[in-house]
Amino acid sequence: MELRDKKVLVVGLARTGIECARFLLNQGAKVWVSDLRSETDLNQEINALKGLPMHYLLGGEERRWLEAVDLVVPSPGVPAANPLLHEACSRGIEILSEVELAYRFFRFPIVGITGTNGKSTTTTLLGLMLKANGTQVFIGGNIGAPLIGFVGGDWEWGVVEISSFQLEWIEEFRPRVAVLLNLSEDHLDRYPDFAAYCRAKERIFENQTATDVAILNRNDPLVWGLWQGRPARIISFGFSEVDEGVFAKAEEIVWRDASSEERFPLGHVKIQGVHNVENMMAAIAAAKTIGIPAQIIQQTLEEFPGLEHRLEFVREKDGVRYYNDSKGTNVGAVVKSLASFSVPVILLAGGVDKGGDYGVLRDGVRKTVKRLVLFGAAKGLIAKALGALTETVIVDDMEAAVRDAHQHARSGDVVLLSPACSSFDMFRNYAERGRVFKSLVQAL
Repeated sequence: MELRDKKVLVVGLARTGIECARFLLNQGAKVWVSDLRSETDLNQEINALKGLPMHYLLGGEERRWLEAVDLVVPSPGVPAANPLLHEACSRGIEILSEVELAYRFFRFPIVGITGTNGKSTTTTLLGLMLKANGTQVFIGGNIGAPLIGFVGGDWEWGVVEISSFQLEWIEEFRPRVAVLLNLSEDHLDRYPDFAAYCRAKERIFENQTATDVAILNRNDPLVWGLWQGRPARIISFGFSEVDEGVFAKAEEIVWRDASSEERFPLGHVKIQGVHNVENMMAAIAAAKTIGIPAQIIQQTLEEFPGLEHRLEFVREKDGVRYYNDSKGTNVGAVVKSLASFSVPVILLAGGVDKGGDYGVLRDGVRKTVKRLVLFGAAKGLIAKALGALTETVIVDDMEAAVRDAHQHARSGDVVLLSPACSSFDMFRNYAERGRVFKSLVQAL
């Protein structure tokens, strides 16, 4: 892809925008960066690009900024309904996502992993399997490091977490192995409906051919319904036994193909929960597709400690176990987290509503939750949907939520932070929310 002397507008100056701007300059492009925020608000970001020949268009969105622009690269956080993107479309200006731009320059295959929940765990686990095998591999994408920063590296594989946002402006992006873990309501504050969100996720398979592999969760009806008509080789994972694919039994995961069968015991695996069994099955399917030996896969499964803020064990006090699942920012994630416990749970939830249906949680709350402690902007909505099913209390903040849970928990109970909401009413992000929770729990 020739970028020299092209006028490129990068929309959004967060981490991805900064990395794209640098890359485009190195390719000889003339780069403009736009952002709704002011120069004062972007002081840190502008300092990161200090000394580079960058043009800034800040504090608004003006159509005249698109004059003579050859290419627009939106940051993932910029919705398709953004006025600049809408105007660029009407003018016929090419729009490419960061992952599409990076892919145009990759000279190595990638595994693309998407889904509503479990992306980061599956991506990290598979990447560690490849590293343990001595493969030159990078782990990136939505998990934290933009793909554009890996262009030009001496890689054999890339293992990439892909969000629906990143798939909105792809054209040629084609993972050699594409994984769809699950689909449940999320980001309905951005998409007009759940179907639109699912269509965005489905695009990970859009450009695959018969030489590629698509890995699908056969226990998720929405995901499994996508296998028909796919030219790629289909590998499935799930809890029911199959002649070919991956399935889970009580104490092990089994990989089976036409000529062999390999078993992966779970007795010494650190990560727990039904959702993590699904994540491990998906990672095993991808690893076997790539050719990773069973011994390396088993070793990695047993050594992997799990990721922070994903059903993370914090401590046990007076017989009560505390878990930080701050990454549970949608109802689907909370469903899986609750299903991981057979003991009474005190559930801490709330934050900024993302448009999902809290009613999906009713069965899990009835079966497992002894007390529901709500906080944040969506506390009233959640209370309306679930409050009649169990003891429910509304508190002012995280500190009050932890204090209430501690007072009402008894030996054998679990206290679980799994908010079903984003964090931006009280915290910078889910990570800060999780760290605050852990600090409060450790101080008990």
